[in-house]
Amino acid sequence: MPRHRTLLLPLLPVLLVTIFAASGLSASETAVGDGDGDGGQVYIVYLGHLPSPDLTSGSEDGISAVEFAHHDLLNQVLDDSSSASDRILRSYKRSLNGFAARLTEQEAHELSRMDGVVSVFPSRTYEPLTTRSWDFLGFPQTSMAELPLEGEIIVGMLDTGIWPDSPSFSDDGFGPPPSRWKGVCQNFTCNNKIIGARAYRNGSTDGVSPLDDEGHGSHTASTVAGRVVGNVSFGGLAAGVARGAVPGARLAAYKVCWNGAGCTGVDILAAFDDAVADGVDVISFSIGGTEPFPYFQSAQAIGSFHAMRRGVLTSTSAGNSGLTGGHVCNVAPWMLSVAASSIDRRFVDHIVLGNGETIVGASINTFPTLTNATLAFPAGGSCEPDNLTGDSYIGKIVLCLPPKNNSRHPNDGSGPLSAGAAGVVIVSRAPDVAFVLPLPGLTVTHDQFDQIMAYVNSTSNPVATIDRTETTGNSQAPVVASFSSPGPNLITPGILKPDISAPGIDIIASWSMLSSPTGNPNDNRKVLYNIISGTSMACPHASGAAAYVKSFHRDWSPAMIMSALITTATPMHTPGNSNATALKYGAGQLSPAKANDPGLVYDASESDYMTMLCAQGYNATQLALVTGSNTTVCAATGGSGSGGDLNYPTMAARVEPGKNFTVSFPRTVTNVGGATDAYDLKKVVDGVEAAGDIAVDVSPSRLEFSDRNQKVSFTVTVSGVAPAAEGQVYSAAVVWYNSEHEVRSPVVVYSV
Repeated sequence: MPRHRTLLLPLLPVLLVTIFAASGLSASETAVGDGDGDGGQVYIVYLGHLPSPDLTSGSEDGISAVEFAHHDLLNQVLDDSSSASDRILRSYKRSLNGFAARLTEQEAHELSRMDGVVSVFPSRTYEPLTTRSWDFLGFPQTSMAELPLEGEIIVGMLDTGIWPDSPSFSDDGFGPPPSRWKGVCQNFTCNNKIIGARAYRNGSTDGVSPLDDEGHGSHTASTVAGRVVGNVSFGGLAAGVARGAVPGARLAAYKVCWNGAGCTGVDILAAFDDAVADGVDVISFSIGGTEPFPYFQSAQAIGSFHAMRRGVLTSTSAGNSGLTGGHVCNVAPWMLSVAASSIDRRFVDHIVLGNGETIVGASINTFPTLTNATLAFPAGGSCEPDNLTGDSYIGKIVLCLPPKNNSRHPNDGSGPLSAGAAGVVIVSRAPDVAFVLPLPGLTVTHDQFDQIMAYVNSTSNPVATIDRTETTGNSQAPVVASFSSPGPNLITPGILKPDISAPGIDIIASWSMLSSPTGNPNDNRKVLYNIISGTSMACPHASGAAAYVKSFHRDWSPAMIMSALITTATPMHTPGNSNATALKYGAGQLSPAKANDPGLVYDASESDYMTMLCAQGYNATQLALVTGSNTTVCAATGGSGSGGDLNYPTMAARVEPGKNFTVSFPRTVTNVGGATDAYDLKKVVDGVEAAGDIAVDVSPSRLEFSDRNQKVSFTVTVSGVAPAAEGQVYSAAVVWYNSEHEVRSPVVVYSV
């Protein structure tokens, strides 16, 4: 049968496929269980909302009426000797309704046409995509008075698990978990900080442990809610106090990602199903691909939708494919999508050539200085292990070009290490990122590499010295990361994604002692804290900020919390971002301290999302299965809706290049500030008063309130001539302000 291809996102350094993928390693695609065993590939069969509680009650591991219904449904399409019990890997029965099973392409097609089925899609495989960062965001340490508030907040981490012995996860001084908590600790010893831990592999929970053997999950978890730990560094680099946004909050780990196997849709949806039912308040999801999928063909979009229905916000990575032609991958309007940006610190390294020239590159290199080692350029510049055989590279500095697009080996220094090299120089397309390498080395640009090669070709004895890494400032920060996946939103063009930016470059946080800092099995170093980069690191900054806001506003909906984070973001129309737009960095840089008191918020309910989905072509029958309500009625829009009518805190429109256009955005804000507050209007374009060929009109131009939680509506109309060339972007902002608040909503018009 034809192979179904699914996404595998190259991630930053630690999971072996780092942004060195940007050096030439292309993103690959895999299918789960394709062609193996009865039934072939693993598919997810999504059935929408859960039926009545009496059908799902009883033992969590017992056979419920819902599971019997799943078996009965599948048996109707099986025409071989197998039964549903042989095929089903996982039943989703706690927060949503569906199952994962091994199916042939024909069986999947037949199921998709049956009554009661919303969608059937392959279980795709994805990859998981700080001392200084919170200070850079102007977010102070939690006061003693706020710790009890945070202790009621539970953050679910869908990742590679967690390393409980890290000082960041100590429960000293913590009381028991909140009484509402329903989670468990599976093959894992919890404490009063880590109050839940589950693991899933190919739909099964048998014999698997939530222990983090890679480090990624511990890093993200401590960024969200790590305890305050002093004297932290990586070999003396990034020294200071490590802390999460909400050090008093509880953590629940849901391990869905496995070393070398990625993170499968069947396990991702199982973790969402459990996390929501267990009672988490926020879900942090640093996992993604290179492109988005339609909402009901995406495990994370489905899982986060049902989380939203229960009042749980999902914070996600935008993706790491900005240098390889990808797009923001997590785009559902009910999830927060976070781009990566820099902080005011950089790690640089120097290689001094034998002729006295000094090349400044980037790395996290804490090895002793490597002095006067011979430079060696392998055949074709390839540093794959098969190209570095023999003993000719022992003790030398190997010069590595980007790998070919079909290479299966990351350009991470592992080849030179295995060949006995003393050091390495690697060409990187991401000069804004420093990497931890398994031997002395640094990354350089193509132009810098050419300088090195010119010296190598000029002498019979090329030598060089590689220094230890130095820390420098970065006055232009925040600058959006080169690797961060840009918009536009390929599923709903009228919803701006990514939503916001947060620190994701060179972030230090907790690590697992079961893994080296590079993930290379030949790297024998063990560290408690590691420095890595990615939108995986940006996401937990936003997750932590969301948990902080939630601790003060327990009754706020996920949309209200998202709005608070988005409308209080710091604009990024700065010289350092002159080559980027809001399609790359969203509303701007996360500003957690302001988000607690945003003044106004844009709220959206399940019914609002249903209206948007209707406008995109989903029919009332499908949506009734999703919501469990027969009251959903879709107007005859022809499926051409852009999403611009959704009450979202940003506004976006895709227009035809060079054409006249007029687009309107109806919006409603809820007053969460003073009861009698009023707001005046300011319109800005790139930091100056709005002007030019495109006009932004807002009616009314003043908002007045007489009570808290009162709602007032307005309409933004954008008109003019669209940018003449494809790819051009016009950015403005509608700002409501008074003496205490400034509520900023970006407006983006683009021609793509």
